[in-house]
Amino acid sequence: MTNVNYEPSISYSPYILKGMLQTLALRNFRSYDNGLFEFKPGVNIIVGANASGKTNLLEAIHYIAVMKGFRASDKDLSSFESDWFRLEAMTTDGVRVAKFRSDIPQKTMDIDGDVKKRLLPPYSLPIVVFEPDHMLLLGREPERRRSYIDGILSITRPGYKSDLTAYKRALAQRNRLLKQETFSVDQLFVWDIQLSQKAGIIAAARQELIQQLNEVCQKKYQAIASSKDSLVISYESTLRADSYAEDLLNYLRENVNKDRIRGFTGAGAHRDDMRIMLKETDSRISASRGETRSIILALKIAELELLTEQTGKRPLLLLDDVFSELDGSRRRALAEALQDYQTFLTTTDADVAVDHFSHYNIIPIG
Repeated sequence: MTNVNYEPSISYSPYILKGMLQTLALRNFRSYDNGLFEFKPGVNIIVGANASGKTNLLEAIHYIAVMKGFRASDKDLSSFESDWFRLEAMTTDGVRVAKFRSDIPQKTMDIDGDVKKRLLPPYSLPIVVFEPDHMLLLGREPERRRSYIDGILSITRPGYKSDLTAYKRALAQRNRLLKQETFSVDQLFVWDIQLSQKAGIIAAARQELIQQLNEVCQKKYQAIASSKDSLVISYESTLRADSYAEDLLNYLRENVNKDRIRGFTGAGAHRDDMRIMLKETDSRISASRGETRSIILALKIAELELLTEQTGKRPLLLLDDVFSELDGSRRRALAEALQDYQTFLTTTDADVAVDHFSHYNIIPIG
């Protein structure tokens, strides 16, 4: 299923080769009853018509890397009228086999004979996804930006995902109490303590990550946009960074009636945001379409470099039909940035992509 036009132009070091994907076999996964694909270092261009299964292949790659899809839930990844799927990959680190059954339900990842029911970060393959929906990152929905930051931290910071899960659980319990006709102060205080403690940990990690992004994104933006405009990224919260947990606990105590009236908790990590100032103006309000694309590209390239530094592995890069969203200069900027990464790029028109790469592997779908 592979048509190769590839001659490596660079010498890949062992550092780069960690976790590189070589083959992937699919059984009962989305539109694939059976599928077998071979991949090469560098750029793999997945070409096919709309609805031919290109994104499904990217979803399979994502699943074998981190044991979940980037769009659908596990139960929706099985092919039609099937209650199970199986993925088997050969990487430069060894063999990975993912299995899922919805009737039990159960999922496992077998890594060279070591079977795991949960995939902790040390066993995951770092991966970065770039799809058209990410162009909406600077929209008015702060949830997108929180999810973006939390996704990076879940890979790079041990324990972050567990802290975030615990925070969301405490938040749900507190909001449930707020909606009841009667509840005791002691009942609420238990969740207030848990909520403020976990929020302090989450906010500190987010602030540190955003500081790291801020240190590199301006130069990347200026290079992509051929501009000298300033770009500043900061953490936006109603609570002070140096006393976040304490300030939140005080807020929760002092605003019980206000929160009870509206039926939800009005401050905390679930309400914070990432602010990106372009030319000293909030990009959520003033950035043009082209400026927005340059900002998103700068963030994604910074994400690649950060994951490489934090995990010791170069991430797999999934580009789902994003070249069509970019103009020539931004395509060139992205192509230059990803040349050292194993990339999986989907497109309906190979000519859109191949002009930007001297070496590539064509994978026709359908």
